Amino acid sequence: MGKVNTLVITGYGTNSHLETAHTARLAGADRADVVHFSDLVTAGVRLDDYHFLIFPGGFLDGDDLGAAHAAGMRWRYMKDATGTPLLRSLEKFLDDGKLVLGICNGFQLLVKLGVLPALDGKRFERQVSLGHNDSARYEDRWVRLLPNPHSPCVFTKGLQTMAVPVRHGEGKLIPMDDACLRRLETENLIALQYADPATGLPTQEYPANPNGSPLGIAGLTDPTGRVLGLMPHPEAFHHVTNHPGWTRGELDPPGTLLFVNAVRHLREL
Repeated sequence: MGKVNTLVITGYGTNSHLETAHTARLAGADRADVVHFSDLVTAGVRLDDYHFLIFPGGFLDGDDLGAAHAAGMRWRYMKDATGTPLLRSLEKFLDDGKLVLGICNGFQLLVKLGVLPALDGKRFERQVSLGHNDSARYEDRWVRLLPNPHSPCVFTKGLQTMAVPVRHGEGKLIPMDDACLRRLETENLIALQYADPATGLPTQEYPANPNGSPLGIAGLTDPTGRVLGLMPHPEAFHHVTNHPGWTRGELDPPGTLLFVNAVRHLREL
């Protein structure tokens, strides 16, 4: 592939779009356009013109009806000005082998819409959700993430334990049943887990696991490995000085590396 064009969706409460686009540029993307959802509806912007689609963090519609639920309905039922359903455009984007990243509110959107985890290749069928943190409060802290080396996820390939911030109130993964949770684990669709900073192992313990997500799940991929959703904010750690311990020499790998892997994968197609 020649150029890597990145599309960052904003609007209706999104608030991390600018730093997300900046991180994509730092990672080597040729373009990183911030586009309001309404521009897709008017067909002024087309998904076909991009290779990397990012749903950034925020508070879509004020989290009314549940985080990202209303946004999921827009994607599921709206058509653009040409009469093409937005869901069909998104499905084609995925079928074309392009990459999708959902961060925090974006992850909530991907699971509510059924893009993740897509067990058995079933897209747009809700199989998991994200509910309120066990602490019953908004969590704003730094956590450690453990990438799964056996996951097909292209974003996490070769990455080691990393530190990134979380800031959410609804981040606990809720599978539709125990069988679903077991499949996420056995099929290695758990791309990232919250890790104990002392042992580096996945944890259920608060505050290292900020929301009580089972198996320490912080991020999921789909069977293709080309979609990643995660609750932590990798775009919020795109420079060494973002880290709270940088003056003490705590030099963790930046969240930018997830974006670097994405751009590298697209260039190698």
